[in-house]
Amino acid sequence: MESFFRLKENGTDVKTEIVAGITTFMTMAYILAVNPGMLSATGMDGGGVFTATALSAAFATLIMALYAKYPFALAPGMGLNAFFTFSVVLGENGKSWQFALTAVLIEGIIFILLSFINAREAIFNSIPVSLKNAVSVGIGLFISFIGLGGSGIVKAGDGTLLALGDLTSGAAIVAILGILFTGFLLAKNVKGALLLGIVFSTIIGIPLGVTILPEGFSGIVSLPPSMKNVAFQFVSTKEIFSLEMLVVVFTFLFVDIFDTVGTLAGVASKADMLDEDGTLPRVGKALMADAIGTIAGACMGTSTVTTFVESASGVAEGGRTGLTALTTAFMFALSLFFAPLFTIIPAAATAPALVIVGLFMMSPITKIDFNDFTEAIPAFLTIVMMPFAYSIAEGIVFGMISYTILKTISGRGKEVSITMWILSLLFIIRIIFM
Repeated sequence: MESFFRLKENGTDVKTEIVAGITTFMTMAYILAVNPGMLSATGMDGGGVFTATALSAAFATLIMALYAKYPFALAPGMGLNAFFTFSVVLGENGKSWQFALTAVLIEGIIFILLSFINAREAIFNSIPVSLKNAVSVGIGLFISFIGLGGSGIVKAGDGTLLALGDLTSGAAIVAILGILFTGFLLAKNVKGALLLGIVFSTIIGIPLGVTILPEGFSGIVSLPPSMKNVAFQFVSTKEIFSLEMLVVVFTFLFVDIFDTVGTLAGVASKADMLDEDGTLPRVGKALMADAIGTIAGACMGTSTVTTFVESASGVAEGGRTGLTALTTAFMFALSLFFAPLFTIIPAAATAPALVIVGLFMMSPITKIDFNDFTEAIPAFLTIVMMPFAYSIAEGIVFGMISYTILKTISGRGKEVSITMWILSLLFIIRIIFM
């Protein structure tokens, strides 16, 4: 493992990597419950989707571990599964879930082709360093917001966009105590503080009725449900070559490309993996793992597989190599047989880790030059629009368009790359016509 993952060279060791991998899994484990529940609303078999979710996550993360050798984990993405369910299938002009699954497959194939010509790598490298640092900060606010919302500490307001939730509810109490406990462990420099915080929060959630324990041994261990009702369920050629399919595939492509690129840029910036030019070595391999995972996930029967922002929790625990991802992949494979046990972790129990990781992700803000407004304003828009628009991709859109325009009208257009010009123009077209 030392020679393959170069642990010492990356300033880490086996124990740190394993703890980081388990921590990443624990913060992602909610997807094993959320994704089947969401996709089953389309008529898909929930049990089959559970198996597809766990298996596709294990497979894609394994590729990331052994091929790209980065501590990033992949699984069917939130937001993308919501678009799959509520826009494509249950929307006004709803299609079948088989249609949506076919769109995901086509998206994955296109990603493979784009990876061969290094198109996604070019997109990643074209993003200015200031925006890459801003993406890290924006993701920190975004995942903190997810944690606070999932625990009920904040909620949709009555007459306002946001409001304070019921802090006396069981979920809010679990999250608040978990944040304080995790903070105490961090202050004492306890290794594995985030993981211990999740375990602590899950346990105190039992008497508060937030953590629901399974009954008996059969409620802990079980064979994986069959995927036969969801795997390889694609539509005919006639539906594939249609305008509706083109629109759906384009939307999947847009959201996935910039969610993935944003996540890689943000987490890599936090882990100091970017080189002096602001590029991520082997980024092409990381993006290829994402593309292969999407194709595999579609074949198994689940929505788009993408790099998870929760990978930041493992990085915050010291994960720096593919051994972290390998551990996470193993945990996803193990979850196939311990599904009831892993799915008892409530959102309130993972909230402390997400909030604390949000704090960790803030540090790259010091690298942004706030005295140069052509850098500062796009960086600020990138940061705030991620939580406000509830989308990593939309935050990047606001940042890139404003960066291109401000540099140009300030007489510094030469600082904008051709790729940035093309992407900004495409974003503007998308905003106007879609």
